[in-house]
Amino acid sequence: MSTIALTEENFVSTIEDNSIVLIDFWAEWCAPCRMFGPVFEQSSEQHDDIVFAKVDTEAQQNLAGAMGITSIPTLMAFREGIGVFAQPGAMQSASLEKLIEAIRDLDMDEVRAQIEQQQKDAATN
Repeated sequence: MSTIALTEENFVSTIEDNSIVLIDFWAEWCAPCRMFGPVFEQSSEQHDDIVFAKVDTEAQQNLAGAMGITSIPTLMAFREGIGVFAQPGAMQSASLEKLIEAIRDLDMDEVRAQIEQQQKDAATN
């Protein structure tokens, strides 16, 4: 599966309607982004069960701002609608594959329980 372009209009529905979504926040002028692009694209062709998406931070400045993007490239991962990973910097292929394996191995019931506990803790402070 090739990558898809995310915009403000399709961001939420893409995250909510797919089990795993990897998002590459990038810009044309960014040399590390251009180096990471082919790695991201190649991985998308190997994992049909994952949505690989790209956000052009120049064209989608509001979306990039809303997601707190301060450095590009930044890779974000969502599983079952929950953000489970965010890190700036280009990744090599092997690192990206390890990340994908880790995301697949997450116990999402445990992740949801941790989020619920953090929200309870925040409410009591």
